[in-house]
Amino acid sequence: MIGRRKQKTRGHSVLEVALLSPWIFFLFAGTLDAGFYAYAMIGAQNAARAAAEYTSRSTTTATDKVGACQYALDGLGSLPNVRSLSTCNASPLTVTATQITIDGAAASSVSVTYETPMLIPIPGFAGKLNVTRTVKMRIL
Repeated sequence: MIGRRKQKTRGHSVLEVALLSPWIFFLFAGTLDAGFYAYAMIGAQNAARAAAEYTSRSTTTATDKVGACQYALDGLGSLPNVRSLSTCNASPLTVTATQITIDGAAASSVSVTYETPMLIPIPGFAGKLNVTRTVKMRIL
C-alpha cells in the first residue's frame, strides 16, 4: 500500500515546474529590464551633472554643447548603444547646453536625453525608454 502512494505522486513537481517556467522567465526578464532602465536613469543624471559642472565654469563654456557632449559621453560610456558615439546631436543621445538666469545670476542649463535600446521584447511593453535629465548650475 505504501509503495502505491509514492508512485502516484511522482510527476507532480515536474508538471508544476513545466507550468510555472514561462512565468518565472517573464519575471526574470522584467527584473532584468527594470534594472537596466534604472541604471540608464542614474547614468543620464550623472552625465547631466558632469556636463553642467563643465558648462558652469564660465560664461564662454555655458553654451559649449560640444564640451558638454564629451562629458556626457564619458558619463554614459558603459551603456551599450553609446560606446560608438562621437556626437550628441541625435538619438540615442542628445545634449543641449544653454545659458540662463537664476535669481539674477548667470547660470547654465544642461539637458541630457538618452533612449535605451530594446532589450527583451515583452508583450504589452514598449521596450524603449526615453530618459531626460536637466541640471541647472550657477556660473562660477
